[in-house]
Amino acid sequence: MPEVAEETGEAVRAEGQPVEPAAPATEPPSAENRSPRRRGRTTTLIAGAAVLGVVAGACAGYLIQADREPTPLPPLSQPVLPQAKGDGPEPLSAAQDRRVKTEGDLRKLLLKKPAGARNAEWTAGDGWLDIAEYANDFTDPAEKFTDLVGDEFRRAAVVGWKVGSSYSVEIRLVQFRQEDSMAAVDSSLNHQGWAEEESGTDSWAIPGTGDGMAYVHARPDTEPGYLPQYSAEAHAWRGDVSMEIWVYGSKRIAKKTIMDLAERQMERL
Repeated sequence: MPEVAEETGEAVRAEGQPVEPAAPATEPPSAENRSPRRRGRTTTLIAGAAVLGVVAGACAGYLIQADREPTPLPPLSQPVLPQAKGDGPEPLSAAQDRRVKTEGDLRKLLLKKPAGARNAEWTAGDGWLDIAEYANDFTDPAEKFTDLVGDEFRRAAVVGWKVGSSYSVEIRLVQFRQEDSMAAVDSSLNHQGWAEEESGTDSWAIPGTGDGMAYVHARPDTEPGYLPQYSAEAHAWRGDVSMEIWVYGSKRIAKKTIMDLAERQMERL
């Protein structure tokens, strides 16, 4: 099942070409020693830039004001300004306002099961995952649950299907409240960090997503008593929603398969 990464890295990627992730300046801690979840680099940079901007602005304003002569206060009575006429700008339509989409039934934004495909038994139910069900898919469910509470987890919608005996697909849309942090982008980048750590992995940028990435893992997972299982995944985000796509099969997953799923799912957001 999916795992979350602590450290995330970015590489210069040529669209349509596999790339190797850029080597970090220092050796990152091993996955065994890494905390399951930590705030992502994007949030840290935004917070740091905001603090520096406030401090610099306050210092500059104080110095400028200290050199000025005192300014007389204006009279308390002020002229009444005429009110603008007209009804103002038209509100955005539902098609233009993305929040209208994501505030509704999140399950309706998931890709539909293709014709001929079978429902996946692991996604049986009403298509929703609560916080406990979502956390249970990680290596340390208890710690992940605590992280999700701090990340302001709101809800998750899921759909899955099987295409014959070739491969299976699972798609999740995970929504966060994002009152105190940019949890959707953090979640996406953390998944990308784990994907990039796997050896024998090809990766491609997902068009139109900024930093969304798709991965095909060339080396299968092997367990005694089970057939080798190949996998591919894709991660991107938009607003307060993080997209996760997981594909598993008995043969290597084609780039076209994972890229097509990722592009079509992001178009619905």
